[in-house]
Amino acid sequence: MNLLPLTSVPDIEPNFNAPWLDGLQTIVSYVLATGLVIMFLLLIFAILALAFGGIFPDRARDWAGKNIVVVFIATAALGAISGLFGWFINFDFGF
Repeated sequence: MNLLPLTSVPDIEPNFNAPWLDGLQTIVSYVLATGLVIMFLLLIFAILALAFGGIFPDRARDWAGKNIVVVFIATAALGAISGLFGWFINFDFGF
């Protein structure tokens, strides 16, 4: 008994242009871009607070001294995730 010729399996062709996937891609694009901009601004603030100590208050310098490595690593990681997302999936801001 040979069952293989009795079955006909069509080629699977997924549709990645489904409307909900476009919406999800837009939302993820906005979240990644917003997070990256915020982390980049925090990194700039931390660098400026350490470089120009007399301009910023003591609490800002203390925060920057304690957290600059964490902010740098988080910015680098978020930049890498955004880069991979942009490379594999492509950013879509809905314009």
